[in-house]
Amino acid sequence: MNREDWQNLPLGQETRYESSYNPSLLHPIPRSVSRAQLGLEEDALPFSGADEWWGFELSWLNPKGVPQVAVARFRFAASSPFMIESKSFKLYLNSFNQSQFGTADDVRAVLEKDLSAAAGSDVAVTLYDVEDAALDVHKPVGTCIDQLDIQVQTYQPDAELLKLREGNDVVEEVLYSHLLRSNCPVTGQPDWATVSIDYRGPALERQGLLAYIISFREHQDFHEHCVERMYCDLQKLADFEKLTVCARYTRRGGLDINPLRTSAGEIEFPGRFARQ
Repeated sequence: MNREDWQNLPLGQETRYESSYNPSLLHPIPRSVSRAQLGLEEDALPFSGADEWWGFELSWLNPKGVPQVAVARFRFAASSPFMIESKSFKLYLNSFNQSQFGTADDVRAVLEKDLSAAAGSDVAVTLYDVEDAALDVHKPVGTCIDQLDIQVQTYQPDAELLKLREGNDVVEEVLYSHLLRSNCPVTGQPDWATVSIDYRGPALERQGLLAYIISFREHQDFHEHCVERMYCDLQKLADFEKLTVCARYTRRGGLDINPLRTSAGEIEFPGRFARQ
């Protein structure tokens, strides 16, 4: 599959919603397509990480035919060969609606089996009751840079906007912005996100970082690859002792996608934000 093939994915097509369990609805997309444009080799990635999806429209029938509902968290390893096209994911989850399962754990096991097969790597699934405290909204950790006084003229990713602060300051900080917007490469629909950069090393020039984040505003790519581009561009700027880039995208069609890429071995996602 290449970028031209993306035009034939379910995202851009009129579709019929199936309400009986059907794992064949899932459409994997090779991560290698966009990674090749960044010069990344699958067996030598400069980061570890994961994609955390949250599903808010999951329902099935119990053995007595009574609908059950849950919120699901899906964790895909960044090292998996494939990611899942989002509309196909939604259609797949919709296919549970009129299907009977014995318990919620049975549903979780089926989800893990099907998604792991599609991604080519183990996918972890957790189901939450809709009143679970794990669904609480949190304020981002760190410093918001959105109020900086800058002038913007670039709306395609431009790594030249990234600068280091003058001097030899070494800092450890988390900077975040609510102004990330990218666009679906299939439909052109806008995708909105809060992105955070957690790093230790030479201090970033904050005005340039904000301009760089805004420069994705007309860029067309999948959420996962936008975060990987950001990580790679920052990594090329300086030899950071630690670098983590995470974007929490606004929910669409009952799903939100949250890619995280890091130089650290431990993968720790921030809490869910208000726009999710």
